[in-house]
Amino acid sequence: MKKTKWFDRKFPAIADNGILPSIIERLSGTPARIEEMTSQIDPDLLIRKPGSNWSIQEHVGHLSDLEPLWYGRLEELLTGAAELRAADLTNQKTNTANHNGRDIRMLLQLFRKQRKVLVKRLLGLQDDQLLNTALHPRLQTPMRVIDLAYFVAEHDDHHLSAIREMMTS
Repeated sequence: MKKTKWFDRKFPAIADNGILPSIIERLSGTPARIEEMTSQIDPDLLIRKPGSNWSIQEHVGHLSDLEPLWYGRLEELLTGAAELRAADLTNQKTNTANHNGRDIRMLLQLFRKQRKVLVKRLLGLQDDQLLNTALHPRLQTPMRVIDLAYFVAEHDDHHLSAIREMMTS
C-alpha cells in the first residue's frame, strides 16, 4: 500500500471542537502504542537503517524531539500569536541526536514524560481558549487548538505506520 508523504498531506480545518476529547485520547495513547510495538523487537532491528531512512529508534526519538514544537505552538495559539512557530523541516535535531546510541527504554520514557505535559495542558483548556487561530507556517492555513491536536495525532500515526512497515519488511 502506497503511503502519502508527510509533506504532501493536507489538513482541512475541523469545525467541531466536540471531537477534541477523542483526539486528546489518541495523543495520550501514543506512548503506550509505541511501547507495545517496540517491546518485542530485536535490538538490532531497532537501530537498523533502511537505506537513508531513519531507524525505528530514530522515529521514536523524532517524536520526542518534536514535543517542544507542539507545546510551543499550543502556547502561541493560547496567547493570540498571528503565526505558529516554524518547524525545522530538515529535522536537524533528529539527524544529529544519535538516537541509535541511546537505550530504547530511555527514549520511550522521555517521550511519555513529554507527551503527558502536552496532554495535561490540552485537558485543562476552557472552551473559549479553543477559538483562537494562528497561521500554520508551512501549510499557510489557519489552525485552532483542535487542528493542531489533530495534526500532532496524524504526525504520530505517520511515524507509527513507518515503524510498523519496518517491523514487517
